[in-house]
Amino acid sequence: MENELKAFIAHHDSLTIPLSKAANLAYWNASNTGDTNEYAKVDEYSMKLTEVYANKEAFAKLKTIKESNAVKDSLLMRQLDVLYRGYQSAQVDTAKLNAVIRLSTEIEQKYSNFRADVKGKKLSDNDIEQVLKTSVNSQELKDTWMAHKKIGPVVADDIRKLVKMRNEIAKELGFNNYHEMSLKLSDQDPAEISKIFDELDQLTRESFAKLKGEIDENFAKRYKIKKEELMPWHYQNRYFQEAPELYPVNLDKLYANKDLVETTRKFYDGIGLPIDDLLKKSDLFEREKKNQHAYCIDIDNEGDVRILCNVKPTQQWMNTMLHEYGHGVYDKFINRELPRCLREPAHTFTTEAIAMLMGRLASNPQWMKDMIGISEDEKAKIAEDCFKTLRLEQLVFSRWAQVMYRFEKSMYENPDQDLNKLWWDLVEKYQMVKRPADRNEPDWATKIHIATSPCYYHNYLLGEMLASQLHFYIVKNILKSDDYKNASYVNNKEIGKFLMENVFKPGALYPWNTMIERATGEKLSAKYYAKQFVD
Repeated sequence: MENELKAFIAHHDSLTIPLSKAANLAYWNASNTGDTNEYAKVDEYSMKLTEVYANKEAFAKLKTIKESNAVKDSLLMRQLDVLYRGYQSAQVDTAKLNAVIRLSTEIEQKYSNFRADVKGKKLSDNDIEQVLKTSVNSQELKDTWMAHKKIGPVVADDIRKLVKMRNEIAKELGFNNYHEMSLKLSDQDPAEISKIFDELDQLTRESFAKLKGEIDENFAKRYKIKKEELMPWHYQNRYFQEAPELYPVNLDKLYANKDLVETTRKFYDGIGLPIDDLLKKSDLFEREKKNQHAYCIDIDNEGDVRILCNVKPTQQWMNTMLHEYGHGVYDKFINRELPRCLREPAHTFTTEAIAMLMGRLASNPQWMKDMIGISEDEKAKIAEDCFKTLRLEQLVFSRWAQVMYRFEKSMYENPDQDLNKLWWDLVEKYQMVKRPADRNEPDWATKIHIATSPCYYHNYLLGEMLASQLHFYIVKNILKSDDYKNASYVNNKEIGKFLMENVFKPGALYPWNTMIERATGEKLSAKYYAKQFVD
């Protein structure tokens, strides 16, 4: 049986490696150009990959090997587990899987090409965010926010159709719905995830309500209106997913004349995780028809790792650069001697954790002093407000993640319900933001992740929890300190070594909680996140 499994893996690799590389290259080209031909190639290669995993004879062979319990070698057992879940997810009609891929690509293309129209002027997402962040004119804010929401009706029917198609596939595989399937096939227990989110809701609700009161008082003065008149467009970004500027610290001015790309390069080089090769292959600045978001992609699992960004000299983009290259160094330093199917992060949220751990540094005054040269006086002046801002960012984001997780869970459980109402019910409950009067539009459909990264968002919050757990371990055991607020990591190669050896190199060799326990001495826990941002 072990020999049969080895032969199976060799054949599987011969089919999937070239297709995966081709699909990734096409996606990279498509998102950089908006070219319909490149999007068509993404479809073509993704469908061919799907055919490999959908092969019923191959899955039957894997199932026979698995149920024989004859595979004893631990490395082969791990590969069997990973491949089995991969093939299981595709054991439905290939035509249905291809239809999902096609529709998903069509929807993503609509997002990529959409630009909000405000009084005849076309605005990018960056432009929208800038207006929402800086304007104090309530009418301008409303017009801009409403213009962005126009993408909702463009894609809503397609997304609902896509949800039903995904559910149909999940039910064929014996799951209740696609949300449940997604968690289980990614080695997560849905009940355990819901329990964590319930605990975090309880943990953050009181602190968030207090901070929300401060936000509302601040914004009522800023916009010269009553607190009761505050609407979603008053919270300085499209979804109230990021912290508004509540405290008197303007980090953007500190980054205004800085080279964010060079700062990122120097930082990672200083902790022993050089990224020069990644930078050469990346595409980092705005361009017409280019995808407006940011991502990291591992083209070939052989070291060709690339980052797409749309960099502006702001604190947010400093955070994003550190974040995306956090993904990048994780992918780069996975042990290339591992079997191919294990050259992935232990879990999608473990790579998010590294990205978040690094991204947080962009608002760390000690890091800014060490990396971009702010003065000791400036550092002292902004230190407390920076920490308050980071705390606010975390609490605001944790409440936003509650909305996303619960919306998707409920949407897949019943896609025919009133999703417009569901969305605003959750926004009011968890974010404590009032819905616009008499509004009945598919505002939920304006969030690209719901269409293109389904049932993924909860991993961001799990990633934040792991980022805090890793941070506390690094400060205590590597920096030998108890100053968890001001640790900057700068020029400490032991930090890079710790992450490389214990988190990056193992790839997917171990289940995610085993990797976390081996790295930090304990399984994933919410206590460090609470200790850092709630206690």
